Amino acid sequence: MQVSAFNFNLPPELIAQHPVTPRDSAKLLVVKDDFSLNTIADLPDFLQEGDGLVFNNSKVIPARLFSGNIEILLHKLIKGSTWQAFAKPGKKLKVGAMIFFGDNVSALVQEKLPSGEVILQFSLKPDAFREFLETHGNIPLPPYIRGGTAEEADKKHYQTIYAEPEGSVAAPTAGLHFTEKLLQQLRAKNIATAFVTLHVGAGTFQPVKVEDTSEHIMHYEYGEITAETAAIINRAKRVICVGTTSLRLVESAAKEDGTLSAWSGETNIFITPGYRFKRCDILMTNFHLPKSTLFMLVSAFTGLEKMQAAYQFAIEQRLRFYSYGDACLLYRHV
Repeated sequence: MQVSAFNFNLPPELIAQHPVTPRDSAKLLVVKDDFSLNTIADLPDFLQEGDGLVFNNSKVIPARLFSGNIEILLHKLIKGSTWQAFAKPGKKLKVGAMIFFGDNVSALVQEKLPSGEVILQFSLKPDAFREFLETHGNIPLPPYIRGGTAEEADKKHYQTIYAEPEGSVAAPTAGLHFTEKLLQQLRAKNIATAFVTLHVGAGTFQPVKVEDTSEHIMHYEYGEITAETAAIINRAKRVICVGTTSLRLVESAAKEDGTLSAWSGETNIFITPGYRFKRCDILMTNFHLPKSTLFMLVSAFTGLEKMQAAYQFAIEQRLRFYSYGDACLLYRHV
C-alpha cells in the first residue's frame, strides 16, 4: 500500500509533552460501531469476566549518552558490553575511533552498518556498564516530546509501574496509563493479567522513508513469552493486548489456530491492512503519528476508514497524542 494512505493532519500542539496525573485520568476513546469518550479508569466497564489483558513488562533503560557534540542512542545489546547504536553525527565516526565519556569510560567503534548505525564496544564489564548508564545515561524520550530532552520526572513517568526486565529504549506507552488501583479493580472482576516481554528498540522512532509499505524494513526486537503466560492467554475468552508491542509479540508467537506456547526470539513483524490476526481481539493503544508503522497497525486491526474517522474525532475533541497522550480501545475489524 502507498504510505500516503496513512497520512492525516495532526496539529502539533496535540502531541502531549507531559503525562496527566493520576495516570488513569487520561482519556479513553472506545472505537467499536461508534465512538464513545471515557477515561482510562472506566476500562473495567468494557471488559468481561474471563477476558485476559496482555501487558509488555519490559523496562526502559537510560539509553541516551553524550560525548561532547556526539549523541549516542543505544539500540540493541549484541553481547556483553557491545551495543548496536545510532550516532549523531554518525558520518564523522570512523571504524577504530574511540568515544570518551565521563568516569574514564570509552567506546570503540567496531563497525559501521549500511543502515548508518554503529557497533560500539564499551570499556566496562556489563554490570559496571549498567551502573554507568544509571549515572550518565538519559531516558530516551522520542523527539516529539520536548525535542527528546528528558526531565528528572521522566525517569518515573516514562516507565510502567510493572516494568521489570531491562532492555527497552522506548516505553510500551499504552501501559503507562495503569495504576495499582486499576489493576486491582480488573483482577477483582476476574480479568486475567498476563505479562510478556518485548524489548522495544529505537527503530520505533524512525520515520517511514519509502513510498510503498512493502519496501519498509522493521528493526528486529527481542521478546519472550513464558509457558505460564501462554497458558493464561490460551484460557482467555477474549485477548486484550495493552499496546502495539504486546500485540506484535503475541501475533509473532501465535500458531495459525491462535494458540501459544512458550516462545523466545527476535521479531520484525510489520502489520499492515490485509494481515489476518490470530489471537488479539481488542487492542488498547495510544494515538500514533501520521504515516507511522503504528498507525498502519491499528488500521489493519480496526480498518483504515474507521481509524481515519476515529482520529479525526480525536483531533476534534482535542485528545492528546503519542507517548504521554490519551488512549483508545479498538475492537478488531472482522
